[in-house]
Amino acid sequence: MPRVSAEHLQATRRRILDASRRCFIRSGFHAASMQDILAEAGLSAGGVYRYFRSKDEIVCAISEAALEDLTGALRDIFEAPVPPPLDEVVGRFLSGRPPLDGTATSARLMLQIWGEAALNPALAERFTVMYHTWREFLARLIETYQRSGRVTSAVPADQITQALIALLQGAMVQLALAGDVDVSSLRAGVRGLLACEGGC
Repeated sequence: MPRVSAEHLQATRRRILDASRRCFIRSGFHAASMQDILAEAGLSAGGVYRYFRSKDEIVCAISEAALEDLTGALRDIFEAPVPPPLDEVVGRFLSGRPPLDGTATSARLMLQIWGEAALNPALAERFTVMYHTWREFLARLIETYQRSGRVTSAVPADQITQALIALLQGAMVQLALAGDVDVSSLRAGVRGLLACEGGC
């Protein structure tokens, strides 16, 4: 049997995740079946189950892949002599690959995922680990801004991080439900919050 390259394995895994996202967006998380995912991906059951044993695993992988993409997009800030404005970071959050691409359909998918994690203990446990890993990453990012003087050091980085995550999640809720939030308006809003007249 010929050896399958790592690139092929990664491409197939991404193909399954992309197909799953389309199914979840089109039909909803609960209505979309594994058979729907197989058909959308154009793969056999064995071809999918080699990578994922269940829809829960696919949901976690979609979120993990999104955070990995975003983490990669933000890593350069750690090495920059002067980090870019914080509103740019917020912009990058909604300018990546689905489901973090700033579209209402992707935002609705994230709400479905969060809702399922709130009701499914096994999924909630994995999401808790994912959340804390991401929060630690963002806290280190905020510390970079504090060292450069672009963010106040009077408030602990972890507390600022929690507020930043709340802002980003809130933006996705607005986008999913109202569809009237875009990256440029969100960045402008962040700049407004940071512009303290007479000092903060």
